[in-house]
Amino acid sequence: MKYYKYFIISFLIIALDQFVKLWVHFTILPGEAGEIKMIGSWLKLHYILNEGMAFGLKLDTPYGKLILTLFRLIATAAIAYYIVYLVKKDNKTGLAWCVALVLAGALGNVVDSTFYGVFLDNAPKDAITPWFHGKVIDMIYVDIWQGFLPEWLPLIGGSHVALWPIFNIADASIFVGVFFMVIYQNRFFGKKEEVKESTENIENANLENQNPNTNSNTEIQTSL
Repeated sequence: MKYYKYFIISFLIIALDQFVKLWVHFTILPGEAGEIKMIGSWLKLHYILNEGMAFGLKLDTPYGKLILTLFRLIATAAIAYYIVYLVKKDNKTGLAWCVALVLAGALGNVVDSTFYGVFLDNAPKDAITPWFHGKVIDMIYVDIWQGFLPEWLPLIGGSHVALWPIFNIADASIFVGVFFMVIYQNRFFGKKEEVKESTENIENANLENQNPNTNSNTEIQTSL
């Protein structure tokens, strides 16, 4: 089938994401102790465990992790179906590639959430079950700036802030897919309708131009 190539690229990204995560887990110490500088002091490998969503966001409820994992499973099924729909119905290949990147990122983190609590034993101690409670492994750290905010700032004054959040390849895949969907939103979501409407207007104009000629010919034949 013609949509297999989109799932193949998703699978390759997932495989790369899992390879890097497992390499980091079994090779690098967590935190600053195992930090590896890659480009100067601003791009690093920094092993941390993330209980929540992309870039460290999470649902702060007792069942937040379970809800998040189940939501991811449902979302990935819907995203996969959407790829098939795009290719079969609309033939929007550019959008399908972007959605394939989002699918890869979502599934990459679903693997962590579903299985890592069991096989890597990294589920929270108070989790009702290690299944679906695994922590996601993050490691890519773009260290733009980190430090303490001034005390005079309301609400957040005195707190420690690190820019940029630490993320993984799955997060990056989601970001890139969504980024290009935003950049090319007119092409992906609006241009086809505009072209269709423009074509219909041209066809209607041609018909209107043809009708006077037809009517005049009919009048001449009648007079003769």
